Amino acid sequence: MQSLRRLIPSPGSLFAFEAAARLGSFTAAGRELNVTQAAVSFSVKNLEASLGVALFVRHHKRIELTEIGERFYHDVAIGLAHIRRSADQLRRRDRHVTLSISTGFATYWMVPRLAAFRSAHPDIDLRCHTSDKDLDLLAEGLDLGIYRGDGAWPEYDSALLAAEEIYPVCSPNYRRGTRIQSLAALVRLDLIHLEEAFRPRPTWSDWLKAEGFQWRDDGAGLRLNDYALVLQAALEGEGVALGWHHLVDDAIRRGRLVRPVGNRLVTGLGIHVVWPKRRSLSATAARVRDWLLSNRP
Repeated sequence: MQSLRRLIPSPGSLFAFEAAARLGSFTAAGRELNVTQAAVSFSVKNLEASLGVALFVRHHKRIELTEIGERFYHDVAIGLAHIRRSADQLRRRDRHVTLSISTGFATYWMVPRLAAFRSAHPDIDLRCHTSDKDLDLLAEGLDLGIYRGDGAWPEYDSALLAAEEIYPVCSPNYRRGTRIQSLAALVRLDLIHLEEAFRPRPTWSDWLKAEGFQWRDDGAGLRLNDYALVLQAALEGEGVALGWHHLVDDAIRRGRLVRPVGNRLVTGLGIHVVWPKRRSLSATAARVRDWLLSNRP
């Protein structure tokens, strides 16, 4: 690198040379670099003197590269393009934040709030990474995640986004006029079941048992392996689903879902924003975390 510094008088001379060679004009290069034509000409002359070669043939109102200048321009252009690409990636990385979430959380919590997020943080490039399981954020190179649990993860720091609260929901058009006055009546309806392979969630049996009602699941009813599909089925009037409050509250306020019974289960667990302990949280990721927490249900 020391030898390069002796050959190249300043990085600015390379910028001046590249612009002049690309544009075919010292004047045009000056406009692009926001300097005078004389400054570009002076930088190129210094570069030529340092290298001991003529890079341009200077005509009355134009310039053209010499054969040596052509070869040098080719290498300089490639080198600066690599530097620019790397610098762009670093700059984007500084404003880039990845959030690992389920499709249910993405569909019913994150997407409805994206416009508000972009309005509050237009400089942040937030990318939502959906998965059917809770990913290892450190191994996957992700910044933040949304996990269900008690908040005690050895490898993660966490902050509570919402307490877990679960109750039945259905479309107001489902069996319009039917009055449900008991859990016994509820279980005779079309129950929509969530059967996730990697994120265990309370089932209808679990929910009913917690409410003091014994019920045996005979395998009937619509069964789906993604909560976004479960809620969509409920919205379409296919039956009654278990609703997680932080995901269905907005649909209930808008009248798209209703609660057929008043029973609700608070499990003592919660929905948390998490981030790896073994990696410093960037200032940009911290802003995303704080925004998530400021929008607690």
